[in-house]
Amino acid sequence: MFSPRHLGPILALISLIFAGGSVAQSEDFPEGDLESLKREVLKLNRDLLVLEEDLLFPAQSQVAVYLSMDVGHFFDLDSVKLHIDNKLVETHLYTEHQKKALFRGGIQPLFKGNLKSGEHTITAFFTGIGPEQRPYKRAATLELAKTDEPAVIELRISDSGGKQQPEFTVVQWPAP
Repeated sequence: MFSPRHLGPILALISLIFAGGSVAQSEDFPEGDLESLKREVLKLNRDLLVLEEDLLFPAQSQVAVYLSMDVGHFFDLDSVKLHIDNKLVETHLYTEHQKKALFRGGIQPLFKGNLKSGEHTITAFFTGIGPEQRPYKRAATLELAKTDEPAVIELRISDSGGKQQPEFTVVQWPAP
């Protein structure tokens, strides 16, 4: 693959190719070669992005957190705060458009990061408007035993018809 020392020359080449309209008009550089070079640079750029993703989020330490919501009769979501080991790692305020997407079955990627193997506490704080239009704040916690496999966590907001209340759960998906 590529090492970080290749990054500078590749970025310089990319900027020359896309900024170099004068090079394309030159008689010394055939148009077909320029198009071939552009395709090669795009391929290298794609490879660099994949390499960057692997370096930033290696599979053995990767954790991803998603949020899902069902019908939402008993809870109108305003925000979510995500804590890992009592440290705030993500906060998100929701627009009406985002809430509608969640009601239609969307799943929002909330956080992606790294955790070393071992025991971790994941806590999500949900704020919004609950039953009878009252301000509502609840938390849900998961004790995560992180292994060398990637961890995928889902924050679920669902309605409990029997209790006439929203329910908040944190669930770990099984490893692939």
